[in-house]
Amino acid sequence: MIFSRNWIGDYVELSETAQQLADRLTSAGLAVDGLETVDDDVLFDVDITTNRPDCMNHLGLARELAVLTGKALKPPEAQLEPASELVSSVAELVIEDPELCPRYTALVIRDVTVGPSPPWLAKRLEAIGSRSINNVVDVTNYVLWETGQPLHAFDLDRLAGSSTDSPAQVQVRRATDGETLKTLDGETRKLDPSILVIADAEQAIALGGIMGGFDSEVTTETSNVLLESAHFDPRIVQKGSKKLGLHTDAGHRFERGADPEACLWASRRAAALIVQVAGGEVLAGELDAKQLRSDWPHVLELDLGKLNRFGGLEIDSSEVESTFTGLGFELEPQGESPATRWRVTVPSWRAYDFEDPRVADLYEEVLRIHGFDDIPSTLPQIGGADAPARGEHLRARKVRDHLVACGFAEAIDFAFTDRASDQACPSLYGDLEPLALQNPLSDRYAVMRRSLLSNLLASARYNQRRGAAVVRLFEVGHVFADGGGGSKLEMDTVAWVAGGRLGTPWEREHEVDFYDLKGVVDSLALVLGVTFVSRPAAVPGLMEGAAAEISIEGADDQVVGVLGQVADEDGPYPLFVVEIALDRVGLPTGSLAIQAPSKYPAIAVDMTLTHAVSVVWSDIERTIRDQGASELKEYGLKDRYRGKGVPEGAVNTTLSFLYNSDHRSLSQEEVNNYHDGLARKLEERFGYHPEARGSGPQTV
Repeated sequence: MIFSRNWIGDYVELSETAQQLADRLTSAGLAVDGLETVDDDVLFDVDITTNRPDCMNHLGLARELAVLTGKALKPPEAQLEPASELVSSVAELVIEDPELCPRYTALVIRDVTVGPSPPWLAKRLEAIGSRSINNVVDVTNYVLWETGQPLHAFDLDRLAGSSTDSPAQVQVRRATDGETLKTLDGETRKLDPSILVIADAEQAIALGGIMGGFDSEVTTETSNVLLESAHFDPRIVQKGSKKLGLHTDAGHRFERGADPEACLWASRRAAALIVQVAGGEVLAGELDAKQLRSDWPHVLELDLGKLNRFGGLEIDSSEVESTFTGLGFELEPQGESPATRWRVTVPSWRAYDFEDPRVADLYEEVLRIHGFDDIPSTLPQIGGADAPARGEHLRARKVRDHLVACGFAEAIDFAFTDRASDQACPSLYGDLEPLALQNPLSDRYAVMRRSLLSNLLASARYNQRRGAAVVRLFEVGHVFADGGGGSKLEMDTVAWVAGGRLGTPWEREHEVDFYDLKGVVDSLALVLGVTFVSRPAAVPGLMEGAAAEISIEGADDQVVGVLGQVADEDGPYPLFVVEIALDRVGLPTGSLAIQAPSKYPAIAVDMTLTHAVSVVWSDIERTIRDQGASELKEYGLKDRYRGKGVPEGAVNTTLSFLYNSDHRSLSQEEVNNYHDGLARKLEERFGYHPEARGSGPQTV
């Protein structure tokens, strides 16, 4: 908005330069975006935020500058010498809905002479970009930009019902369906009950709070003026402006909340100026209907100690009092002198700014006048959490940290997908149907996802198509399913996808495969405090012979996840996926502990076990864990061989073992005894015999 320095200077002494004033306003939260010198004036381009309609006028800015510079505010006066005739003899007022128009005032000025405005008035308006129309209309615009209160002047003699025998009737009502009004811009507008109108006894004559009507405007033929000054509910003005596509100076202020108590004062100010520039006389009294909200004015309690703690600085009580007094707030000290506590009454021109009154709003008033730039920059004191962190959140954080450490990047996708992608991916919900969206954005988002893999695979393929040599993505999120009978299922899962080649030939390039993901599954089990068991299985959407189901050891073989290679891939390299239901795994039981290695030497031993192909690694591992000596620190799969010298249906599995004591050096003889006993147990349970041939599950 554009404001004139000379105009502001009518209400407060301005000894500072224009730039100094601009800096003070900006520091107080009223950003000045630019300055322009025009003749002997300087124009301020001020960015007035929507919550400060009180500053959308020159008097409001003068009030701010008076407080900022320590000067006195000099509001304009409204002195009238009314005639003996009463307004009620020529006009009457009817308000149908006081909630939409809680205040309506009207004055009547007789025998005016409408013509060009005097130079001082036209120059003031033109300086801020407002076109001069005639002396009466210019006064209403002048008072709007002076006080912030919109006004409208009607030609009284053109209102229906205006005669020597019956007064003109002014109604404030909702428009009727199909009602029309030709507005001042020459457009005929079709109205409906969502729009508030000002009407005479026969028809609408203006849009309430937005724009006047063409047929009742003030012209050079006008001699009697009815001057309207009202307060309209911001919501009804906003709806009407939006529906009609009209944006006016009056509507701009009413939508944000004009001063509900300024109506009569602004009307008297305008009437006095009209008499000054257009002659005539003001009839005695006024039409005035007032039914303001019961919660106005707002009253708040202010404590100086809390203000200083909030701002992180020491402000004196005298500064608090001078700030609020200068801004028009009423202060009632509470307790000792000098006061450190006050009851603060909000002025009417800040009623909407304090629509939802909070004491922090009072703090802001003091701090912005003190100067935001003068507030020290300090880090806030952050207290502890309001409540202990939920186990589900801690679990998700551990999972994310672990997968990032494994080289994966986190992806965040929509919680919905298309039906084809959903059906193509394995789901831990099995055959349950997906939840369909009642109003999807498109067919691509028709159902809630039953698996995180559908969107992860789409992201992986997107990267493949753009030449990514390797893809490693993961997501932690919720999946959904239709439980039948109107029930909706929701589950927390983690999924990841990987494929491609890591490194360069110089760095011994490595191709990501099934066993890389299996390694991440096993390491994640340590983080979650469980032992995962992977068994070959036929999983929809995964390649046969390269897919497995994941369960938790000792948990009745409940499937908690799937692992495998994606079937029907046509990309440059295969993709491998994992999804694990975290809700089925449960919460981690504790944190990982660091165990220092033994300072005594270790002894490594290998053994080769010939067993049926159908024997799974998890069974061998469990036997080693149960039967091994306490000195057995590590064990693992070293090699597998099928070929010459190995019976049909069997495999040679070479296992590695590491024996070590935390307290002493082990002898080779001790290790041999431990190891021979373990070897016999493995041979007894898994050793190959021809009759054990079969087509059981393959080792994973």
